[in-house]
Amino acid sequence: MTNVPELFGSMVFNDAAMRERLPKETYRALRKTVEDGKDLDLGIANAVAHAMKEWAMGHGVTHFTHWFQPMTGTTAEKHDSFISPAPGGKVIMEFSGKELIKGEPDASSFPSGGLRATFEARGYTAWDPTSYAFIKDGILCIPTAFCSYGGEALDKKTPLLRSMETLSEQALRILRLFGNTKAKRVLSTVGPEQEYFLIDREMYEKRRDLKYCNRTLFGAKPPKGQELDDHYFGSIRPRVSAFMKELDEELWKLGVLAKTKHNEVAPAQHELAPVFTTTNIATDHNQLTMEVMKRIAYKHGLACLLHEKPFAGVNGSGKHNNWSITTDTGENLLNPTDEPHGNLQFLLFLCAVVKAVDEYQDLLRVSVASAGNDHRLGANEAPPAIISMFLGDELTEVLESIETDSDYTDKKKCDMEMGVHVLPNFQKDTTDRNRTSPFAFTGNKFEFRMLGSSQSIAGPNIILNTIVAEALGQFANRLEKGDCFKQDVLTLVKDTVQQHKRIIFNGNNYSAEWEAEAQKRGLLNLKSTADCLPYFISEKNIDLFTRHHIFTKTEIFSRYEITLEGYCKTLNIEALTMLQMSKKSIIPAVSAYTGELAESALAKKQLGADTSVEEQLVKDLSAQLTCFLQAVDTLDSALIEVKQYEDVAECARYYREHVFAAMQELRGISDTMETFVSKKCWPWPTYGDLLFSV
Repeated sequence: MTNVPELFGSMVFNDAAMRERLPKETYRALRKTVEDGKDLDLGIANAVAHAMKEWAMGHGVTHFTHWFQPMTGTTAEKHDSFISPAPGGKVIMEFSGKELIKGEPDASSFPSGGLRATFEARGYTAWDPTSYAFIKDGILCIPTAFCSYGGEALDKKTPLLRSMETLSEQALRILRLFGNTKAKRVLSTVGPEQEYFLIDREMYEKRRDLKYCNRTLFGAKPPKGQELDDHYFGSIRPRVSAFMKELDEELWKLGVLAKTKHNEVAPAQHELAPVFTTTNIATDHNQLTMEVMKRIAYKHGLACLLHEKPFAGVNGSGKHNNWSITTDTGENLLNPTDEPHGNLQFLLFLCAVVKAVDEYQDLLRVSVASAGNDHRLGANEAPPAIISMFLGDELTEVLESIETDSDYTDKKKCDMEMGVHVLPNFQKDTTDRNRTSPFAFTGNKFEFRMLGSSQSIAGPNIILNTIVAEALGQFANRLEKGDCFKQDVLTLVKDTVQQHKRIIFNGNNYSAEWEAEAQKRGLLNLKSTADCLPYFISEKNIDLFTRHHIFTKTEIFSRYEITLEGYCKTLNIEALTMLQMSKKSIIPAVSAYTGELAESALAKKQLGADTSVEEQLVKDLSAQLTCFLQAVDTLDSALIEVKQYEDVAECARYYREHVFAAMQELRGISDTMETFVSKKCWPWPTYGDLLFSV
């Protein structure tokens, strides 16, 4: 492997590259623009564009693209070359500040939720100087925001940047009250752990459901799944190891801080975790990670599956969003230090998060809603659809002592006793972790564990930044009017705990008892996308977004429409795929196999042999096939019926209650028949083939 420090960021026009290539004054002006959030001067842009082009051409690049994140949840790019005509039929290589700052892709074919009509095609991309340009597949990629001709945000980056500014503004108000005048900005930081599956590419190509839907719509459970817990952190197989090695190298070139890799719980499942970075950059990097994973997998004869539940009966894939807030001076505002009970600043920021999560649990649930994630949440492998917070024993006791005005006994770290003298001594933490919690405090950050593996992390972090900013703003309004600051803070913490402690739960979130307890506490249990999406457009939430200038009311409704439409379209594609697979493959396969059995029975009968086995199989499979045909008709009818619903919310509910139910019924019969039909007759690779082939 190439020297890693030399390799890292080699394909990124990062701060070191700019410092080396830009005039000193230009470099300083650009840094000031980024750090202070000031408008960008065209002269600076021209100098940056020229240096960026020269750097890129030094790597053999001839084209550039404004790389953006539309509301599809993926990325988009349109490639333009550097060439410009020159006298004598020649060309020169040019790249101006104007081209750097602004692009103009066609906005009519991206999801807009009614923001744009089909004939209203003009859209703009605008350079985001807070995220470095990079070279991917020989193209200079310039991270940008994407908006309509009318200025409405058509992407995920614009509202994310808005939410980061809002969080910084409100957090600085609190820090000033604590006498901190050094910090100029407060940043949210994220480290998203990415789970994924790797399967053999040849087998993937034989499954229409995987190709069209990214998940298996049919498939009987194999004899062995994850019951033995032998895959988790197990030895990484050579083929997967080779993939991971190349993935690390490619990500490091792009400046992605890929840190940890290991086998996950389910067979064929794995995880990659990066080091924390600023939320905006972490979002860009996670989009790159998912894209590069798929590309590298293809090179290794593999297919990378990022669907939340590609295989029934084994764990699905999530994305743990490790979120924290820090100052530009390096102070982590969610670090409790060694004595959290005496750290008023930490307690205030902690309580702001508690208040935010309780008051806006509906928005947090909305932020992770998708057809794919509906399969995973609440399936005893991931957090339930109920939002709650894990704080651990120590912090919970600290808050309880403040609430009840009682003395707090400081918990001291103690040595871990392993019972073997040769093993090293170390101090264990003052509290355990809770992997069942959807929103868990893990030392100096919160781990939001409900995200689906395929989704952009922008949405959940927009919500987190905004709701915490709202809580901090309310705290600041109250404290700025007070007379005795320390006592005012303690009173505020006490009041917050009393009002919002229902959201704190340190127990088993998978248990039926918790679901009953959560209902008593008045917590929401929104089990599907169709259930939770209407909360996004409640008056309370519209007021939150518009007051903090995260979304306009029009932008809110556009995202509501897009998410519900995406949900309906996903289920429609899955249902159509099931029908095609049923009619073109399963029915012919079962018919052919029963025909073979019947012929075998006739041949044996002529010899006077016992044919009871064949006859019983033919009878059983024929009866199941009849039920299967009826289930096909039911699903067909449901897809016809859903067309009468014009309201997107009603349409989504019908898909959930009727189309999805019909799909489940159809699958159940098919999976039963699969266990009886000869392997050579079954039309595609089985779960056993897919999960244990790499």
